[in-house]
Amino acid sequence: MPKVEGTESCFLPLNPAVRISPTQLAWLPFDISEGTDFISGLRTIAGSGDPTLREGLATHIFSATKSMEKRAFVNSDGDFLIIAQQGNLDIQTEFGSLYVQPGEICVIQRGQRFKVAVEGPTRGYILEVWGSHFELPELGPLGSNGLANARDFLYPKANYTVTRDDPWEIVYKLGGRFFKSTQNHCPFDVVAWHGNYAPYKYDLTKFINVGSISVDHIDPSIFCVLTAASRDANAPLADFLIFSPRWDVASHTYRPPYYHRNAASELMGLIYGEYAGRSDEFQPGGVSFECGWVPHGVAYEEFKAASAQPPPQMQISKGAVAFMFESCRQLTITDWAWNSDKKHEHEPKMWDNLVDNFSEHLDEINEILGKKTL
Repeated sequence: MPKVEGTESCFLPLNPAVRISPTQLAWLPFDISEGTDFISGLRTIAGSGDPTLREGLATHIFSATKSMEKRAFVNSDGDFLIIAQQGNLDIQTEFGSLYVQPGEICVIQRGQRFKVAVEGPTRGYILEVWGSHFELPELGPLGSNGLANARDFLYPKANYTVTRDDPWEIVYKLGGRFFKSTQNHCPFDVVAWHGNYAPYKYDLTKFINVGSISVDHIDPSIFCVLTAASRDANAPLADFLIFSPRWDVASHTYRPPYYHRNAASELMGLIYGEYAGRSDEFQPGGVSFECGWVPHGVAYEEFKAASAQPPPQMQISKGAVAFMFESCRQLTITDWAWNSDKKHEHEPKMWDNLVDNFSEHLDEINEILGKKTL
């Protein structure tokens, strides 16, 4: 069958259909395409690697206004982590059904058949991994509980539909290409199953946030819901992190995200609410991207306000859930995303009014340091 327009799977620089961005990029909320279902509404933003190499990842958005009827989908390349952003997803799988609402995620592993029914205009995000599976992160000193608890992940109950003389179309994604076959019975006729290679869902409001109750920031790994390992034991292929309502109580601390550069590539989205941690306009259904080692942080006005007075005990991200796909790999951007009329670069002039506070006190600092002895 023809390629689904706007999808991509090979992110190697040799592919002329992908771009490398040395700067920050962002996209306004993507339009919901009329007359599309989950398959025809797939569009790829960025990724790394290639599914035929069994290592890499892709990030997608999807939109739909109609349900998949006599049509099922199989991703033969890798695992899908699906985030519902607008509209509910009624997902039928060979194992049973999963009903996924905004603020929930589901994971459908490689090779599993499923169909998606929608109840109106629907949009969401997808993180796809190749050659790895999503798992809970190691908790380290936290112990056996915290962050996303295993007990809160829900699996479908066995449910089957047996039909005859019932034409269905099965769409396969293999090597990034789409193929289809037909059969004369419902594909969801598995009458029983057991084991742990099964799709599941998770309500992000059940995430147990962890933070400092004294001073300073803890590394953002504390926001990790699920991770997918790479061949490097010290660097995951992909992390899925969320930023949800939580209390910020650290004293003698600059509270906002500090100006930084990090090795990981970051692709961020907003499910609902408002998120103040971005350096530019950020809306539900949109995307923000930073490649590794690119400096970023908040606007000077927010820095100045947070530095001028003692921080109060406050709840942050109230009424909002944002997420981040983070990877140790360099991501390339698809032509579809690069040429989208929703794309805009972060405005670098927003940092032109940053003040060098250190140099203003340089004489005083040098005098103090000159008096110090070991």
